[in-house]
Amino acid sequence: MTRRTAPLRPGDAVRFVSPASPPDRASVEIRAKVLESWGLRVEIGPHAFDKTGFLAGSDDDRLSDVNDAFRDPDVRAVFATRGGKGSYRIAHRLVFDAVRKDPKPLIGFSDITALHLSLWKNASIAGIHGTLTEDEFGVISEPGSASLHRILMTRDPIVLEARATEPTAVLTTTGRVTGPVIGGNLDMLATTAGWALPPLKGAILLIEAVGLQPGQMDRPLTMLRLAGHFDGIVGVAIGRFTDCPPDREHIAAALLREHLAHHDVPILGGLPVGHGAHALSVPVGETATLDADAGKLTFREEQNA
Repeated sequence: MTRRTAPLRPGDAVRFVSPASPPDRASVEIRAKVLESWGLRVEIGPHAFDKTGFLAGSDDDRLSDVNDAFRDPDVRAVFATRGGKGSYRIAHRLVFDAVRKDPKPLIGFSDITALHLSLWKNASIAGIHGTLTEDEFGVISEPGSASLHRILMTRDPIVLEARATEPTAVLTTTGRVTGPVIGGNLDMLATTAGWALPPLKGAILLIEAVGLQPGQMDRPLTMLRLAGHFDGIVGVAIGRFTDCPPDREHIAAALLREHLAHHDVPILGGLPVGHGAHALSVPVGETATLDADAGKLTFREEQNA
């Protein structure tokens, strides 16, 4: 059963940590100001701006910041400063007992998917795949900010609507299913297979990716499918596959269609989730209804009852 986290309230403390690559300090400060405008108290982990090669400090220091945030009863949400690479190196060492005793959401996406998957597998904790995104001009996106605020600070229903302008919209089929939404970045789904990737039976699979050539997309999809990791999924929610060579978008769509067709489940493409301007946040680990015919992924429907 999913361990839901309580909505944040003005005055609550949140903490930025860097589980993966080093962030840009100015970008973190801009995001902190937005959170402070919501009435939240923003803290920064002691190693958040460390640099060790492509990592934000050593594995032990990055892990210490993450685990300290989960242990601290005053911290009510944990924000990843960015993705990049490296969260998969510490995902198996999180303080799962502390998370189970005092659930609080982790907010992040891309490489942070490894932490979301490990937290779900070991503690059944819901999180948020997303962040405060920037638009094409480097300004915090109003739609992205509103999306995260609604998820984080209310229990209101969340409705993500597919967009015909998104390249993955062509993959939408028909049907309506309900289940927990689990997944995120395709690379991290493959990286965590066999150790942090939870069983997906009964789940709606969420996938997005960035910067993959067709062959780089085909390899993880083939492995995950043939190894049985997709067995039992009830639906697929597809976000953005960004930075794919423009002349190969049709190849990417064909690859996704080929692999997912083996599972004969409803598919909803065209969701503005993942990388890129004005990307929206999405709860992971929470139950949702995927309605491919209506083009919607809806969370917290019981709030309407």
